[in-house]
Amino acid sequence: MIQALMLFAVTYILMLIFQAHRPIIAMASALVFVISGMMPLGKVLGYIDFNVLLMIAGTMGTVALVIESKMPNLLADMLLDRVPNVKWAIVALALFAGVVSAFIDNVATVLMIAPIALAIAKKLDISPVNMIIAIAVSSNLQGAATLVGDTTAIMLGGYAGMNFVDFFVYEGKPGIFFAVELGAVISALILLALFRRESSPVACDEHTEVTDFVPSLLLLATVAALIAASLIPGTPDMINGIICITIMAIGAVHNVMRKKDVKALWKPVKEIDFETLFLLFGLFIVVGSITEMGVVDAIARLFSRIGGGNLFVIYTLIVWMSVLFSAFIDNIPYVATMLPVTQSIAAAMGVEPTLLYFGLLSGATLGGNLTPIGASANITGIGILRKEGWEVKNGDFLRIGVPFTLVAVIPAYIYLWIFYH
Repeated sequence: MIQALMLFAVTYILMLIFQAHRPIIAMASALVFVISGMMPLGKVLGYIDFNVLLMIAGTMGTVALVIESKMPNLLADMLLDRVPNVKWAIVALALFAGVVSAFIDNVATVLMIAPIALAIAKKLDISPVNMIIAIAVSSNLQGAATLVGDTTAIMLGGYAGMNFVDFFVYEGKPGIFFAVELGAVISALILLALFRRESSPVACDEHTEVTDFVPSLLLLATVAALIAASLIPGTPDMINGIICITIMAIGAVHNVMRKKDVKALWKPVKEIDFETLFLLFGLFIVVGSITEMGVVDAIARLFSRIGGGNLFVIYTLIVWMSVLFSAFIDNIPYVATMLPVTQSIAAAMGVEPTLLYFGLLSGATLGGNLTPIGASANITGIGILRKEGWEVKNGDFLRIGVPFTLVAVIPAYIYLWIFYH
């Protein structure tokens, strides 16, 4: 167990130091675990969640076609027609980014909506920094709202056997979706307070032209199919992944027919983030290995001792530790590690793991908003600003990120305890 823990610690440290090479490090570590015998070869496939991998790949491919069609840009234009000034434009764009991010990857959301913020800023001759930071943190917030909102949400769904509807209603109780939306409403009030002096008028002179409506229909079909599958008993374990990949394939074929070019078939495939898929593939094996070697149970026992067997203390520890860790490290490997730990803690205490699962997801997702490096969406937004010649100081980000995080996490923390303890 000590050898497994040491290898796991080295893997984590290397991923923190060499972030650009995380997939290679995770895959190499997985290989070492297998070759060393710490992960029995016959059990490897059992720890790899192919349903999660297919869901992520399929959703990314379909989203690529939606972005290419410019439908999100049109929706944002229509939204701007209905706001009177910059203050409300910032809040409206942030809320819109959140809605989009509940169904589309956070980074993709920022890439879609940031150019709109830049265009408004140029037209009014103001800094776009506040708008783009607000868009990024709002995108991160909504990643936990639905099964397809973020990689970590998909991971939780796969690990806990949750379907699309479970995020809305779980075992007869309102799900994590409403905890996230509660935080979103309160955080919107914080944004209004922060930008109360931004009163310059704003308007959208011309609307983006959507080139193809089919990808948007396919994305809606993905959501509808996931809901339908969740309501039908006895569906295959990989049904969600099959749905997402199938609809992406339909989109790819449509793209070929529309462009009359067979090369267009690969458009959605090229936009899949294979680095994230390889990272998850390796992490599934790494976490499975430390589970096999008893490390996960040991960590769970440590948590139980610290919490003194008190569920509220342990829940609080998981939520706020997740917030703190995710402010500085990527939440994908963190959540991959902590999911089996939370399950083991719940099993040892003889309680349902749902509270700890949702606490982990909310803390890890929202914690990324505390710092500029806490989430990929933040890094992407800051990168866009730098490319445009705008410097983002830590103070600029913290002024928005810290209050936004606190007013989003605290209501969700209270809400989940009330409904699931």
